[in-house]
Amino acid sequence: MQLIYSPIEILNSMKRSIDQEKISKNALSVISKLNKEGFEAYLVGGCIRDLLADNVPKDFDIATNAHPSDIRQIFRNSRIVGKRFQIVHVRFEREIIEVSTFRRLDTKVIENQSDSGMILRDNSFGSLEEDSLRRDFGINAIYYNPISKQLIDLQGGVDDISRKVIKSIGPIDLRLREDPVRMLRAIRISEKLEFELENDIKESIRIEAHLIQDVSPARLFEESLKMFMGGYGARVFLKLKELDVYKWMFPNNGSPVKESNLELLIRKALESTDQRVLRDMPITPTFIYAAILWYPFLAERSRNIKEMGLNNYDASNEAASSVLSKQQLITSIPRRFSTPIKDIWFLQFRLNFRSGKKPFRTLQHKRFRASYDFLLIREAAGEKTGDLGDWWTAYQAASDEERQNFQKFARKKPHTSGFRK
Repeated sequence: MQLIYSPIEILNSMKRSIDQEKISKNALSVISKLNKEGFEAYLVGGCIRDLLADNVPKDFDIATNAHPSDIRQIFRNSRIVGKRFQIVHVRFEREIIEVSTFRRLDTKVIENQSDSGMILRDNSFGSLEEDSLRRDFGINAIYYNPISKQLIDLQGGVDDISRKVIKSIGPIDLRLREDPVRMLRAIRISEKLEFELENDIKESIRIEAHLIQDVSPARLFEESLKMFMGGYGARVFLKLKELDVYKWMFPNNGSPVKESNLELLIRKALESTDQRVLRDMPITPTFIYAAILWYPFLAERSRNIKEMGLNNYDASNEAASSVLSKQQLITSIPRRFSTPIKDIWFLQFRLNFRSGKKPFRTLQHKRFRASYDFLLIREAAGEKTGDLGDWWTAYQAASDEERQNFQKFARKKPHTSGFRK
C-alpha cells in the first residue's frame, strides 16, 4: 500500500498537475466548510481520476468522516438521499455536490446482501483507510483536498493512471457481485480514458454479466446514458459486445429481421451521436434507443401483419408498445423518450410517400429532422431504400416551386424497400 500526503513528487513524475481551475467552486466551498467544522473532506472518485488523466470532470463527489446527519445540519441547501447507500446532496443553483461518508465492511453489510452477493444496504461508516478498501478500482480510490493540497492514495491508483490500466481493489468477482453496475463502469471508464482493463476484470465480467439483470431498470437506464452519450458510445458498444454484457441489457436484440445488420446500424447511430458530442451539439437517448430497437420493432410488426392479420397502422402500434414494454423490464425508458422513439419509427413509413401534399406535411412534423437523420443512418448501415435519403435531402433544400416538380417525378405508390410487411 502507498500513502501520499504531498502530491508534488508523484505528479511531477507523471509530468502533469491537478489544475485547480477545473475544480468546481461549489465543491471547494463544501470542502472548506466541512474542514472549518472540524471534519476531513476530500474530492474522490471520477473527478480526481479525470483531473489526473487531464480531462475535465463533469461531477464532483466528496468523501468525509462527517455523518449524513452532520452534513445535513451544516448545509441548509442539502438533503439526505438513498436507502441502499445513504448520501447527502448539497444543492446549488446549477449543480449538485454529492457528499458521502467514509464506509467500512463489517458483518452487517454481509447480512444485507442478496443471494448473488449484491449489497442491498450499506450504511456502516468508517475511516478513510477503510473506505478506500470498499471502492471498486484503484483509479477511483484517490483522495484529494484542494484546500490543503493533500493527496492520499492507498490503493496505487495514481500509478494505475500513469500506466493507463484499470485494476480491481480486492477480488474482482466479489466486487462485481456486490454491485454489478461496476462492470458497466469499468467498460465505460476504459473507453472514455482509453485505459486497458486487466485480464481478470475482463474474464470476470464475461462470467458475471448475467448479474446485470439484478440491477433496477431505472439505474440501468441512467448507466446506459452515461455509456452511450459521453462521446465514446461506439467504442463502449463494441466492448459491451466483446465482454458479453450487451445481450443482458438488450435481450430483445437476439433475433433481428433477416438480412439486417443490427450491429452496424447501432454503431452508425452511436458514431453520429459521438460526433455531435464532439461538436457540442444537442443529443438525445431517443435516437440511440430507436436504433437499438429498430429491427426488433420491424420483426414484431411483420409478425403482427402475417400472423395476426393486423393492418399496417395497428401492427406498428402493437409492435412499438410490445418492444418498448419488454425493454422497460431491463432499462426503464421514460415516456419523454419512448413517445419520440415511436414517432421516429412511424415516420420511416411516411417518408416513403412523396406525392401530393404528404411530403410537405411530413416535413412539418416536429420529429422530421430526427426521422430524416435516422433514415440516413439506416442507409449507411446497408438498408436499401431506393435512394430515399437523397430525395429528402434535395426536397428540403428545394423552393416551393421546385418541390412541385419533385412530386411529379415521385412514384405513385409508396416505396417500401427495406421494410418487412
